[in-house]
Amino acid sequence: MTTTGPVTGIWDLSISTPIGRIAAVVELHHDEGSLTGSARGAGEEVPLDGLILTGDRLTWKQAVTRPMRLNLAFDVTVTGDTLAGTSRAGRLPASRVSGVRRTDRAAETVPGPRS
Repeated sequence: MTTTGPVTGIWDLSISTPIGRIAAVVELHHDEGSLTGSARGAGEEVPLDGLILTGDRLTWKQAVTRPMRLNLAFDVTVTGDTLAGTSRAGRLPASRVSGVRRTDRAAETVPGPRS
């Protein structure tokens, strides 16, 4: 069974890539029976596509243009208010992803300039 409640919220992600660490913010919502979301970082905001939650495993795809144009595929495991897994960009090596869910919405900040 696929559920959405356990992953909704704002997540601060850290992605360890070959070009350095990238900070991003992922926001997940339960909207009319389905899971939707977006990611912010490096001065852009992009929608998340193909969000699938099965048990504690969450997968999605997103296209970014900064720091370079890439199509990313995420595969993470959610445990309470933390997540860990990988992100792949085509044939490039997988990058480690870790994240923490924000618990205080009043303290929201976004890495990088927001346009």
